[in-house]
Amino acid sequence: MIYLDYASTTPLRAEALEAMLPFLKEWFGNPDSLHAAGRRAALALQDARDEIASLLGVRPAEVYFTSGGTEADNWAVRCTAAAARGVCVSAIEHHAVLEAAQRVAQTGGRTVYVPVGREGVVTPEALAAHMDGAGLVGVMAVNNETGVIQPVAALAEIAHARGALMFSDCVQAAASCDLKPLAGACDLLSLSAHKVGGPKGTGVLVIKKGVRISPFVTGGEQERGLRGGTVNVAGAVGFARALSLAAREREAFVRHTQAVRAAFEARLLEKAGGRIAVDGGARVPNISHVTVAGGGPALLAALDLRGLACSAGAACAAHSTLPSHVMTAMGRTADEARAGLRFSFSLATRETEAAAAAEIVLACLRGRE
Repeated sequence: MIYLDYASTTPLRAEALEAMLPFLKEWFGNPDSLHAAGRRAALALQDARDEIASLLGVRPAEVYFTSGGTEADNWAVRCTAAAARGVCVSAIEHHAVLEAAQRVAQTGGRTVYVPVGREGVVTPEALAAHMDGAGLVGVMAVNNETGVIQPVAALAEIAHARGALMFSDCVQAAASCDLKPLAGACDLLSLSAHKVGGPKGTGVLVIKKGVRISPFVTGGEQERGLRGGTVNVAGAVGFARALSLAAREREAFVRHTQAVRAAFEARLLEKAGGRIAVDGGARVPNISHVTVAGGGPALLAALDLRGLACSAGAACAAHSTLPSHVMTAMGRTADEARAGLRFSFSLATRETEAAAAAEIVLACLRGRE
């Protein structure tokens, strides 16, 4: 199999697993227990919190562990007190944010969606025109389907100037972007471990000091009384190790994936006879979203049968027959929005693999002529 679906998930790094194993075996104590085993787990949890906070440039007390990015997104949108004044999110957000915003509207709040142009960017002008007194603005740092980078800092300036809080889903940004400027611009920020070689089922919501927020999960005093449930110590430890390694390797990651993607896209565009278009403006280097004339689920299945793992967009919506809401928001027709393919790369992707993947795509297109 040629795996080009790293935006959906990444393999657990050996270093993260090694760091986790003691807390899955001999050091299994509950971090809230008042005995030696509990204290050891609590110390490991605090160390993981400190390490993540340092990587983000925030206070350790502002880092809250969750079950993943989806929970963190829901918590930020549905439970932040400022959202009661209204929520303003982009039309291309992850479903976790969009559906949380819909819940706000269903419970009597006001939700506004900011449109994007054909390049998939939320402009400061568009945000300013659509905020209308919202208390919480939510715009992702990197779109999970197209890889398009959003101007979070500029958008945060507008939100703050109008008295709103800024939230950013940074799940797809962690592998390729410096997170410190993003964290510095935002009041709330979400991350997911399995996008950077950490374990599935672990995430983080950064909640800056002074932000008023209620618990999303109740039933305990964990996470300073804001998130009930025994914290996944092993998951937090693995996340911290993986995120630290991702930060250390970022420059190499960007160089490598940029070169691999450029060669991959060039081969497709050269040989596909105009049947393929690359989507999006300024993108992170590890994601390539293309629209294939006549593409759709059958093409995706054909690629899978030939041993190429990619996706038609977000993994969380992989079983939906609806057109991509991201591509629709970017002005594509319903048919075009069903014809997208997302390829995503990592440091482990060899140039020969990317070249072979391009040939598989071209062969499948020839077979459908």
